[in-house]
Amino acid sequence: PSPKRPMSVPGNRYPMPFTRVELAVMSIVEGRLAILLGLRAGPPARGQWALPGGALRIDLDASLEAAAQRVARERLTVDLPFLRQLQTVGGPARDPRAPWALSVVYRALVPADAIAPVAGKRLEALSWVAVDELARHGTIAFDHRSLIDAAVQTTRSDIAQLHLPFEYLPPSFTLGELQACCEAFLGHGLDKSSFRRKLRDRQLLVELEGEMRTGPFRPAQLYRKA
Repeated sequence: PSPKRPMSVPGNRYPMPFTRVELAVMSIVEGRLAILLGLRAGPPARGQWALPGGALRIDLDASLEAAAQRVARERLTVDLPFLRQLQTVGGPARDPRAPWALSVVYRALVPADAIAPVAGKRLEALSWVAVDELARHGTIAFDHRSLIDAAVQTTRSDIAQLHLPFEYLPPSFTLGELQACCEAFLGHGLDKSSFRRKLRDRQLLVELEGEMRTGPFRPAQLYRKA
């Protein structure tokens, strides 16, 4: 068969890449870091799991961020707050639909119980998959395993450097809740005294005077992002 002809724009002698947006949506599910994967309904990679994504539409998308939110609505039927651009990848062997494919990858941290994503266009199903069980979840389509790894590594590196996941937390929280959240994202425990000392030294939190979380144990002081 003859090779595919590169896509081009009228009046432009340079071929243009097939450009997509991919969404790396992460959460804590049953105490473990998980990523939201979509089961592809059509070719290529029909029946394989992949990051939800879609093609950039210059007739619909005023910006890359607008494209990412449109793709979220179309594939997940939700809006995604706090989307952050992770990376841009491209190459000639990424997608069989085009001779050269470019993907702009966004990541988001969302509480699993705060949104109810439903499989939208071109997806048969959605599933939260623990990142330490990806190898047992079957083939990940395209090069999306490397994109998932980058999203996980970047998120964990941010939290290790105390760029904390405030978007994942409620407006007010206890130090214990904050530490438990960070530990779940990191996949390991943190020394309580060291963690709290770093928070204090960096002045990352504001104590909410007179506001406490009550429960079966002694009341705990509430804080918010500084």
